[in-house]
Amino acid sequence: MKIVVGLGNPGREYQPTRHNVGFFLLDALAKDLDAADWRESQRELISETRIDGEKILLVKPQTFMNLSGESVGNLVNFYKIPLEDLIVAHDDMDLPVGKIRIRPKGSGGGHHGIESIIQHVGSSEFPRVRIGVGRPHENFSVISHVLAPFSSEERNLIDTAIEDLLPAVRCIITDGIDIAMNRFNPRRKK
Repeated sequence: MKIVVGLGNPGREYQPTRHNVGFFLLDALAKDLDAADWRESQRELISETRIDGEKILLVKPQTFMNLSGESVGNLVNFYKIPLEDLIVAHDDMDLPVGKIRIRPKGSGGGHHGIESIIQHVGSSEFPRVRIGVGRPHENFSVISHVLAPFSSEERNLIDTAIEDLLPAVRCIITDGIDIAMNRFNPRRKK
């Protein structure tokens, strides 16, 4: 079994914001994989599907971003899955809007949702799908930036990134993180 988590904040007012790109990806994955309808669990919305016979849980924590680890940690412990079978998608200010990066592990890098997950699962050794939301403009706080909606031009870039990530996440699930990184991470210019 694999658990794919998309990070975001619950509530209509947060739905279109930069912090919710993880939710955007999970909604697109659920549709692409013909997953079951979302159902409420203890601290998350869950949808289930199968890929090549393997059960896949799609999870949108409803604990608010900074407490995401409470939900994710409970699921990892309940299902007793190894951390390499946990895939977390989240916004990343260190990447330009719409750029993607797949990583096998890493620190929280100042992302409170990731830091919460690391704290609750006791390790940073789980795959990440990072979706660029860009840096704040001058005189704009980090909080204001991540809780702001995208411009229409930026949203087009995010929608393209989400489309590009659908086969990438499927590849992580079926072929592993290393193959997915080689196939889907942008090549560095020399």
